[in-house]
Amino acid sequence: MTKQNNMMYLIVVGAGRIGNRVIELATHDGHEVVVIEKNTDLAEVTSSKYDCLVINDDASKNDVLEDAGIEEADALITTTNDDSTNLLVMMLGRRYNVPRLLSSVREPDHISLFDELDIDSVESPHRLNGEFLYKTIQRPGIKDFMRLDGGAEIVEVVLEKESSLIGLTIIEALESEKVAEDVIIVAIYREGELIIPRGNTKFEAGDTITVLSKEGIGEDVIQTFKPR
Repeated sequence: MTKQNNMMYLIVVGAGRIGNRVIELATHDGHEVVVIEKNTDLAEVTSSKYDCLVINDDASKNDVLEDAGIEEADALITTTNDDSTNLLVMMLGRRYNVPRLLSSVREPDHISLFDELDIDSVESPHRLNGEFLYKTIQRPGIKDFMRLDGGAEIVEVVLEKESSLIGLTIIEALESEKVAEDVIIVAIYREGELIIPRGNTKFEAGDTITVLSKEGIGEDVIQTFKPR
């Protein structure tokens, strides 16, 4: 398998409503996608609908994951309705050292189980959707995501300590064009407290920043908050 540019090799477990959206977005963007779906009918529909390999089997089996190319995967995403299955698949993914592990979680009480294993997980009704899962795989710094009418997007992103924004005020960041004109800093959460940003508000490492972009949150915007 040869990957080009920023293309990823993704394994998606589950082709239901959430998984279907992940598959749709990933294949549309040209990523190499392998789907593992236990339900025969769903597997057949997915195979006929998308340009991807679909394996009709149980993803909790080592040999099935190996057939899916788990050792080469850039990311493993589980989207089944069963949290125990999702957790087991994530544990297997950890064993194979998959760089990015992300799972949907149906029951809020189960989120701590994923956290204890240091597995990225997404729960709660407004976040539990395929688009958010896909955006999270693409942009690891994102904590939350919402699409607005007209193509605008709002995300929460953590400001890393090596970011070039550290120590700058919002005005300085705009004047130096480190933050684009169409990007608005809506809010900053710092050590659990909400800060309403002003022009003289300085960025600090670890800030969780709510960002609005009327053109959508592209990689160029996310790179702003990443290391220099």
